[in-house]
Amino acid sequence: MKNWKKRGMSLLLAVVMMLTLGACGVQSQSDTTDRISFASLQKTGELTLSYATQFQVDYYDPYTLITIEQEGRYLLVPKSEEEPKNLPEDVVILKQPLDKTYLVSTSVMDFIRQLDVMSYICLSGSKEKDWYIKEAQEAMKQGDMLYAGKYSAPDYECILQAGCNLAIENTMIYHTPEVKEKLEELGIPVLVEKSSYESHPLGRLEWIKLYGVLYDAQDAAESYFKSEEEKIIPLLEQENTGKKVAFFSVNSAGAINVRKPNDYIAQMIGMAGGNYALNDVIPEEENALSTMNMQMEDFYNAAWDADVLIYNSAIEGEITSIDDLLRKNGLFSDFSAVKQKKVYCTSKNFFQESTGMAEFVEDIHAVLIGEEDHLTYLKKLN
Repeated sequence: MKNWKKRGMSLLLAVVMMLTLGACGVQSQSDTTDRISFASLQKTGELTLSYATQFQVDYYDPYTLITIEQEGRYLLVPKSEEEPKNLPEDVVILKQPLDKTYLVSTSVMDFIRQLDVMSYICLSGSKEKDWYIKEAQEAMKQGDMLYAGKYSAPDYECILQAGCNLAIENTMIYHTPEVKEKLEELGIPVLVEKSSYESHPLGRLEWIKLYGVLYDAQDAAESYFKSEEEKIIPLLEQENTGKKVAFFSVNSAGAINVRKPNDYIAQMIGMAGGNYALNDVIPEEENALSTMNMQMEDFYNAAWDADVLIYNSAIEGEITSIDDLLRKNGLFSDFSAVKQKKVYCTSKNFFQESTGMAEFVEDIHAVLIGEEDHLTYLKKLN
């Protein structure tokens, strides 16, 4: 039975490759003067971005050119339009509507939900039990969104049968470049989402505008971003409390995973009126990965006197008590925040709910000033 399944998969892939190559041949023969050349497109405008630096959107009516920093360019082609001829090799065509999207990057789902374009996502890189966003759980329960394998092991047969026309990956795909290559080989464009590379929290949130462009919901994206920005601006006027905050997790090898000072989490701690514990310990790096591992000795020296410890549940899972933290490393018993019982853990849904920035800043501020009765994304550990 397994052999027949493998043969069926191989046959399906072979047919797709033949059709793809055949289409390319037909396209080259019909590349005549009635189609506009990419080089002759005239820029008619651009998407205004106030904080985001990792993408840009330029308009070449009726086309839209999307550039992802250090990743590539994508030409968005409306349903009623033909794609231009003589495309540069680095430009990938995205033909609207992108209504058969394979969504691997979980942080994007919150943007999709806020834009009310859930119907465009038909394939998921996460199982129903791994979603903390109600709308995603419901879509999978109803069969409107199918599990198509995780980032490192996609179900190519499922993806092809669904007619997938876009895969949205996160930067984990860099660990399995052969997967990205295979998807592209099958004619499926791959967009790598890099909002986590933004240094300003509002820059990360501003990525909702990109999905507004992709899914023809620009007005909704602009409106939502403006409303969230208005929530954040008053928070920037808060006085610094002078209190030190560490944000971290402990991996299976005992190393401490932390955020770099230019990361958006570190910036949110500053917005909340705190001082990130590693600000003067790790040098800032432009366009660097946002996390790094430290030895416990180095973390101890930097954060033993922190007023607040926040344990990041996204990587190694939640901890439910201070004893859980001490079991990871007994040296935490020397930390001031542990002695004062000012230890918190992020909730499981925090990193999936990308639009909850204002609430997270408010959570940290509440902890810093001792008014923590109604926290959204932080849980106090005892």
